[in-house]
Amino acid sequence: MEKKVSRPIKRVSRNPVSKPDPGNAPASARWLVSQNSWGSLSTVSLELAGAPFGNVVSYSDGLPDEGQGIPYFYLTTLDPTAKNALKDPRASLTLSEYILGTCGKKDPMNPSCGKITLTGKLKLLESKSKEEEFAQKVLFAKHPEMSGWPPSHNFRFFKLEIEDIFLINAFGGPKPLTVEEYLRYKL
Repeated sequence: MEKKVSRPIKRVSRNPVSKPDPGNAPASARWLVSQNSWGSLSTVSLELAGAPFGNVVSYSDGLPDEGQGIPYFYLTTLDPTAKNALKDPRASLTLSEYILGTCGKKDPMNPSCGKITLTGKLKLLESKSKEEEFAQKVLFAKHPEMSGWPPSHNFRFFKLEIEDIFLINAFGGPKPLTVEEYLRYKL
């Protein structure tokens, strides 16, 4: 009897969003956040006397290629990231274009290989709220495996309320970009 091998389903983008012109800071920032699916989320550590604690996390800002700009997370309270945020919500999420494969052979630190840090407050979403329903929908669409994670690990939905944006996507230093400009831009 031949053994069937199950293969993961490759998600195909219905409306691929192409890389914007680096001179358009809002478009570049929204593209980076929308196209990525994981990054480094840093919080203020309770266990390390307030030192920064960075952790690799998956996130979603909307359905694939329909990002709305606000990162949502599904975090376990067994992990320091969620524990830290519940005591001190200050946090930052750092993403790189390099993982998208669009930087060619450039070093990830090359300024033309975009990177963004969103800084703000990591907030627990209200249980059974419309926003929690939205977070679950977009996270499980981008990361289907999450729906099967054990309930005993107390996973909860969080979002990053963005207060500041640091974007580098070309030589010449960070691009000036307000949160309002970032959120107003539509993909």
